[in-house]
Amino acid sequence: MSVLITGAVCLVAAGCGGGKSGADGAGGEPKPAATVLPQKLDKPPAMPDDKAEPSPAADASFSENLEYELRRKTRTMAGATGSITAECPEGLGSENGTQATCKTTFEGLQVEWDVRIGEKSLFSTVKYTATPRQGILTRDGVARLLHGNYKGSIDYALCNDIPKAVLAPLGSPSKYRCEVVMKGQKPSGFAQPVRATDSGPRYY
Repeated sequence: MSVLITGAVCLVAAGCGGGKSGADGAGGEPKPAATVLPQKLDKPPAMPDDKAEPSPAADASFSENLEYELRRKTRTMAGATGSITAECPEGLGSENGTQATCKTTFEGLQVEWDVRIGEKSLFSTVKYTATPRQGILTRDGVARLLHGNYKGSIDYALCNDIPKAVLAPLGSPSKYRCEVVMKGQKPSGFAQPVRATDSGPRYY
């Protein structure tokens, strides 16, 4: 039994702008200075090959195949390595229109997935959609994103203490913010939020 999964990748636009400075001569209050964030993120090592986990056996059940795919999707969402488990309802069928809730954990953080089974292809693969109800942000995942986006043009990134792994709203700005520091420059103190998506962390 094989499973076909489709996903979407969103492009990242990053940048920050500063407002104009000046005085109107009327004694206006100066703008407060931006705060330089405390957490330094250096370039992390490359992610290991995601084929380290063997595929399910040829006689594996549909649930086992689906759990395998959800573990891979969870790893992509986190953008980091860690302990991952997955659990789908026992005896879950592959009939078109079937709906179920599966669960994955990354480093002890649990995410529920809304799964809907689609049609089978001519090659007996099963199409389905799996949407996480929450996202996962990881410190290493954000570091890989920022250093990967700027490809050697930054010295490091500064963030506001992103944990090793944490649950976050999916697709919305999280409470974590980062600033990229370009080579030869100093931190400006102006940062942008990072977001959790099912395709990995994003910065905009």
